Amino acid sequence: MAIAGPLERVIMEALWDADEPLLLRAVMERVNAGAVKPSAYTTVQTVADRLVQKGFLVRTPDRNAFRYAPTRSREEHVAEIMVEALAGVSDRGPALARFAQTIDPQDAHRLLLELAQRSRPLRSSSAGDRER
Repeated sequence: MAIAGPLERVIMEALWDADEPLLLRAVMERVNAGAVKPSAYTTVQTVADRLVQKGFLVRTPDRNAFRYAPTRSREEHVAEIMVEALAGVSDRGPALARFAQTIDPQDAHRLLLELAQRSRPLRSSSAGDRER
């Protein structure tokens, strides 16, 4: 299930940027900071509860209120979206090639380094398999 609406995205961004789980009032203040049309407390609460139901947030009691926190990091979420997008394509090669051509050169270099790091154990286990 994906983050669907703009308010869901803004709430997630506010919580990803936070150093700790936030009370709903603090979430609402961050959501409304600089907003052209502020969201009501009950609206933020409803959307936050929907994000809990979808598994994007966890809600923990704190006296007479709840604190909200993301269940995964922003980076984990973005990676999951990318993996889901690739899963929807039967031939991933062209999609991966297009992605590699489209991203910023610095991002491409970082991806290349990460892929090289990941493939090192595969190479050593493959070499060990050949020796047997």
